[in-house]
Amino acid sequence: MINGSEPGRVESSGGECLSKQAIILVHGGAWAIPDDMVEAHRSGVRNASDAGWRVLERGGSALDAIETAVLVMEDDDTFDAGRGSFLTRDGRVQLDAMMMDGRTLRAGGVGCVEHIRNPIRAARKVLDESPHVYLVAQGAEAFAQEHGIDLCANEELVVPREIEHLKEAQAKELAGKTHELFASPATSHDTVGAVALDSLGNIAAATSTGGTLNKTPGRVGDSSLIGCGCFADNESAACSTTGWGEPMMKLVLAKWAADQVMAGGDPARVAPDAIHYLHRRLHGHGGIILLDAQGRFGLAHNTPRMAWAVRTAERQDRGIKIESIPAL
Repeated sequence: MINGSEPGRVESSGGECLSKQAIILVHGGAWAIPDDMVEAHRSGVRNASDAGWRVLERGGSALDAIETAVLVMEDDDTFDAGRGSFLTRDGRVQLDAMMMDGRTLRAGGVGCVEHIRNPIRAARKVLDESPHVYLVAQGAEAFAQEHGIDLCANEELVVPREIEHLKEAQAKELAGKTHELFASPATSHDTVGAVALDSLGNIAAATSTGGTLNKTPGRVGDSSLIGCGCFADNESAACSTTGWGEPMMKLVLAKWAADQVMAGGDPARVAPDAIHYLHRRLHGHGGIILLDAQGRFGLAHNTPRMAWAVRTAERQDRGIKIESIPAL
């Protein structure tokens, strides 16, 4: 973790499921999660991994499992996804989400949607039922509604906590502390994500976010861009990232990590390498979950904490800091 006493340190761990058994990994954001929010984050990622695991346990697909897991976190006000997300500079919620299928390389993403409670559902509709890969704003909302997703008022996505956070952020901005809003590891980046391997050996990835606090309306970050915050290919790896999005976009970080796996890297080593690369090139911060089609996985972050969970038939592990995860 990057802090005053240990600059540049990356917390990481990994494991493997060499029997090709199903597995799901989720993250709930990488930042300085306050002590009074630790249990909510632990519970949130546990609930998400449990829900996704139940899909895999029944023989469901990796795509269905990650959609289910992310839905749980979008519905949990703890995270910066769905209801309870950060507010834009003008006090509105704008949401982005992406899903990708490692078997077919089909992908679906939505950006800057304001009236969809669960943007990951809209992303799945784009993946399954559109010839396109990415839809934004009113066009994405119209497509979602045409495909059976009810729209909601933006006010339904706003929670009082985030109104207060926006006031505090704008006070910092007036005081010239813009760096603290976007580029500090202590800043909340509660983006959520999931990667999974199903019983047929297919992998998939999903990421969903409300973006950054006090962002300019119309800003899209890494989360919903292929290869930046989300990527999946059976021939390499499934990846979801969290953190300060702009550096991850510039480095196309999720694809970079997948390429290292394709070149022979073990995800347990590649995950921390990706975070080191992020920090070395652009002083970026955040976290990553990475999984290949052999069931090998890695998790890493350079923020003080990252909410995570791993679930297989044998065990469930979860936490808010990567220290040591037993091999599966």
